[in-house]
Amino acid sequence: MPAMPAPTSARCSLVVNGQTLRVSPGDTSLETALADGVIAPLQGLHGAGLLGQGGGSAARRQPLRARRAELPVLAHPESGPSLRPAQAPARTVARRTGSVDAITAIAPRVLQLVVTLERRLAVEPGDQICLTLEGGRPVTLAPTLGVEGGAELNEMVFHLRGESPEDLTGLFGCAPVPGTLAKAKGPLGHGTYRPGGGRLVLVAAETGFAGIWAIARAARYIEPAREICLVVGARDPLDLYMRPALEWLRATGVSRITLAADRHRQRPPDVRPGPLTAHVPTLRTTDAVHASGCASTVGAVEVLAAAAGARFYPIPLPPGA
Repeated sequence: MPAMPAPTSARCSLVVNGQTLRVSPGDTSLETALADGVIAPLQGLHGAGLLGQGGGSAARRQPLRARRAELPVLAHPESGPSLRPAQAPARTVARRTGSVDAITAIAPRVLQLVVTLERRLAVEPGDQICLTLEGGRPVTLAPTLGVEGGAELNEMVFHLRGESPEDLTGLFGCAPVPGTLAKAKGPLGHGTYRPGGGRLVLVAAETGFAGIWAIARAARYIEPAREICLVVGARDPLDLYMRPALEWLRATGVSRITLAADRHRQRPPDVRPGPLTAHVPTLRTTDAVHASGCASTVGAVEVLAAAAGARFYPIPLPPGA
């Protein structure tokens, strides 16, 4: 009669972290180490346990282990609750048609363009719109008010660099004249005026004053007690065309107004020398900063706002505007 084989052990030995474990058939070494408290679970995303990491008390081995415990299933972050910050709802962009109503000079090198629309386009102070003249290219600009503060509901007023309408050909791709058909699309951009707490710091370079003027005037009506600090600059003092608007702001209680110009030729006593960004006040984390001008000016102010942790809202100008 052949000899019977020696019975095999129902368990095997395993050494983990210097401790001897007895592993039963059907169990994994990870489950045994977890059950005996050699390793402990780690709380993971969405409250699920990640095995084999972290510290903490682990339950002792259960008396009955007839069925292997199921490993937890971790949800992918994309499939669970959103971890991204909530985004502001998209605004409705509308289109309107109209025509050029008037082009007037408001400074030696600054023109005011008025477009009359068939129906009002709902935009907020600091918004931008895309304006296309017949036969020309689309241009993104900030609607504003006249320097005296006037504008009709269906009018869009723009401040542009130039001595005559022909100087605007490079900007629009055509020379605007009264009667030229126009199309407007908006609102666009991220520089919209937002009522709220904190100081309002407004920085404008040359015709960038257009969007800043719209914000400043609205703020005086909506938040008359809110502190406003305004800094306006130009390369040439003759291009500081906004003095009637600044006088209105001073009369309504805005005392922190700074004018700056790079060139010293015919610089009035109230205009400080040097670049615009050199006169931006020390910013606070509670400030709301709006800046409008060329890309370099807006970028420099953005750096200052980021360093202070202040909120920043840009209103960039296209080249030549």
